[in-house]
Amino acid sequence: MSDAPAPEPRDPKAALVFDDPLNQQSSDDTDRGWGERPAGDSAADLSRFLDEKPPHHL
Repeated sequence: MSDAPAPEPRDPKAALVFDDPLNQQSSDDTDRGWGERPAGDSAADLSRFLDEKPPHHL
């Protein structure tokens, strides 16, 4: 029997994880990850089109 103090519990965030990263879904595996926006009305679509139109399309 030793008189050494019990080790302190570790922070679970600091633990190394050796899972296969390809088994996890990434943000670009979803529509949202590709920059998709939630469905809106046609006025919002027109506004987005005008905001994102390249300058050579004026």
